Amino acid sequence: MSLPIVAVVGRPNVGKSTLFNRIVGRRLAIVDDQPGVTRDRNFAPADWAGRHFVIVDTGGVIEESDRPMDRLVREQAQAAIDEADVLVLVTDGKDGLHPLDQKVAEMLRSSGKPVVLAVNKMDNLPREMGHHEFWELGLGDPHPVSSGSGRGSGDLLDEIVARLPEADEEPDDPTRIRVAVVGKPNVGKSSLVNRLFGEERVVVSDQAGTTRDPVDTSMTYHGRTLVFVDTAGLRRQSRVKENLEYYSYIRTERVVREADVCLMLLDAQEGLSHQDLRIMEAAWQAGAGLVVLVNKWDLVEKDERTADQLTKEMRARAPFLQWVPFLFASALTGQRVRKALDMVIEVEEQRQRRIDTSEVNEVLGRLVGRQPPPHARGRPVKLRYATQVDVAPPVFVVFGNLPKDVPAHYQRYLHNGFRNAWGFLGSPLRIFMRESSSS
Repeated sequence: MSLPIVAVVGRPNVGKSTLFNRIVGRRLAIVDDQPGVTRDRNFAPADWAGRHFVIVDTGGVIEESDRPMDRLVREQAQAAIDEADVLVLVTDGKDGLHPLDQKVAEMLRSSGKPVVLAVNKMDNLPREMGHHEFWELGLGDPHPVSSGSGRGSGDLLDEIVARLPEADEEPDDPTRIRVAVVGKPNVGKSSLVNRLFGEERVVVSDQAGTTRDPVDTSMTYHGRTLVFVDTAGLRRQSRVKENLEYYSYIRTERVVREADVCLMLLDAQEGLSHQDLRIMEAAWQAGAGLVVLVNKWDLVEKDERTADQLTKEMRARAPFLQWVPFLFASALTGQRVRKALDMVIEVEEQRQRRIDTSEVNEVLGRLVGRQPPPHARGRPVKLRYATQVDVAPPVFVVFGNLPKDVPAHYQRYLHNGFRNAWGFLGSPLRIFMRESSSS
């Protein structure tokens, strides 16, 4: 299911970034009283009243300015307008209606997209009435809001969510596995998909960044429907400059969050970069399964490095990688490419695996018997029982008398013990501590 996009636009210094941070729920965009602080666009997932969307913060629009930076910001704002499903025009209630507000309103009206008008800096709600003059913009109800204090933000979000397109739910198919093929530009993602399908399904070029949009391609393999999404390469956000590439970045982030399994491609000659690790961490935190395919293995001199050595080096970079399978292959020659399909299915089966409560408590009892949790404030910490409460990814809840006093290192001990008992290859595993009723 593709997440809709909400773009926040307006002239400089009206509080767009503050409103963006308020909606996201944390400080992501830089906020300053000086106009023009936001030049590049910020984006983040957000949700309200059960609806999920991506919100984009844009730089302040200055019409009819020939300064290169103003022109670039204007172009970026126009790209946001073109891509968005809902537009939020932010104005300044303290300054009142400004000629630039009229200019931006004309841009938004010409787009034909739903527009929500926010009148910001109304800090003395509900006594202030200055927002009524913004009816003159012809964009419907002006919604007074103080993004600094949060006043009026709930009503504004209600209006934004009401304008979002209907969610396009996919019919439930228990055999389907949604596989996101991710990695840096020019690592061979499209070549891999083409090799798997035996034909030119996706455009392949030596030029980095050929794939702009995610492309869905389906196959049936061992009774499972595998939907492969070949995504644009994820560069560092600071290097994402072009409008088209910027939105490719947003779409790829969405695909990673919505995937069942992420097939992460690395270049065997380049190894694991910080950006590769960031992509894998995003997939892991989103609860997706993960398979790492080291591509272009045919180009590596085998007397230089073995697959085991390289795997050990990469797993040393992040603790979660010790639970992730690595496959060394070549999309060009087809070497071990089919093995990737087997790994994807195995990881998804592990991600969906459910353990009987009796077995969970048997393993918990062995772990606690071998190494009891440390005392807290002079009191013994007792872990009484545990159960699995969810799958995809597996989630366990452990009940005890002092759940907040179970230290992080002991929770890691339980995590490793559960892993050793059941594997969950390539899948995140989450453990939560809760207070038991008989504490």
